[in-house]
Amino acid sequence: MTQTRIQQARAGVVTDEVRQVARAEGVPAEELAQRLARGEAVITRNRLRADLAPLGIGRGLRVKVNANVGTSRDRLDVAGELGKARAAAAAGAHAIMDLSTGGDLPAIRREIMRAAPLPMGTVPMYEAAARALARAASFCELTEDELFGVIEAHLESGVDFLTVHCGVTLETAERMQTEGRLMDVVSRGGALTLAWMRHNERDNPLYTAFDRLLELSARYDATLSLGDGFRPGATLDATDRAQLHELILLGELQQRALERGVQVMIEGPGHVPLDQIQANVLLEKRLCHGAPFYVLGPLVTDCAPGYDHITGAIGGAMAAWAGADFLCYVTPAEHLRLPDERDVHAGVVASLIAAQAGELARGRADARERERQMSQARRELDWDGMYRAAVDPALARRVRAEAPPTHDENTCSMCGEFCAIKVQKDHPPRPRKPALPAKSR
Repeated sequence: MTQTRIQQARAGVVTDEVRQVARAEGVPAEELAQRLARGEAVITRNRLRADLAPLGIGRGLRVKVNANVGTSRDRLDVAGELGKARAAAAAGAHAIMDLSTGGDLPAIRREIMRAAPLPMGTVPMYEAAARALARAASFCELTEDELFGVIEAHLESGVDFLTVHCGVTLETAERMQTEGRLMDVVSRGGALTLAWMRHNERDNPLYTAFDRLLELSARYDATLSLGDGFRPGATLDATDRAQLHELILLGELQQRALERGVQVMIEGPGHVPLDQIQANVLLEKRLCHGAPFYVLGPLVTDCAPGYDHITGAIGGAMAAWAGADFLCYVTPAEHLRLPDERDVHAGVVASLIAAQAGELARGRADARERERQMSQARRELDWDGMYRAAVDPALARRVRAEAPPTHDENTCSMCGEFCAIKVQKDHPPRPRKPALPAKSR
């Protein structure tokens, strides 16, 4: 079988693909190859998608943003989901996850790939559950072979990274029950897996047959995104025994994956108070040996429905500063309904702001340069320059255009003639007079 990226990197081979990602990220290709070899970075591209630009995620690379789209059984609007995928790409998302649970799922997946040519992630468990429902059966009647058949079908269709809840085990569930939680399991894939386990009185096949999953992933050189089935869904449940026990298991599985040459990301918690975010990132990096960390938000308060893109951006900025590598967006519709295109745009932009803030705090040179460009443009009242440096240039242009005319078109309607920058321009400091020589005595 053809070597995987990790195996090539360990053999000292720096591929054209690695060089392409390194150029895009502004890092030496040899260093990126070493990070791939150690599992500290991944390149998310299925071997079957040669026409897709490879995306690097991990140590020393820019923080990336993912957008979720997908149908539900209650709202089967494929055209709407394609519009959202395009909106996410236009807003600057780096990757798309198709979380569809209703309709012709393979066809929808193909259409989303065409609508938004970005790395694609999926949760195969959703399609496995949907197939069971389609034949009027309980999801709990799904066989291990059927589940792995769906996983292989996703990889064969070109999916670049798979969320698989391999750390959902009976032992971890016991820890959750013993300690107690406000929200129990809030991960959809985690809940489905746990229900299957309880019904069949068997442990998770994604855990017990992990080698089978590795074999499939290596064949397509796809990335496994080890899902956090026990992630906290309430801030008061954050960093509990179940979450940390699952993280320990994921770190062990990551080591096994690296031995087989399979790339791995680790998914992280969704609801975490500000004071625990840094600790969560440090724990993941320590227990999972520096693997790329993919976080949902995190949301720093549960009390802002309708504004969760803001709570997620606050947490995302803190997580990015602490070392998280991949932010899954949160939209204003989170916890309320399926998002629309405006929600998707707002969610992507909020996460991009978080990424920029986190990278600036890390001291990344390109983040500092973007800040310099914006400040320089503001100093010069260069509006086009401000738009170029803005995270959402279209919104900035539209907001300014909506303002009434000002006496000076170079100023905004907030300060007008009293604009501090204009005042300074109109009244520059006078040249200093040369100092008189000291009188000799």
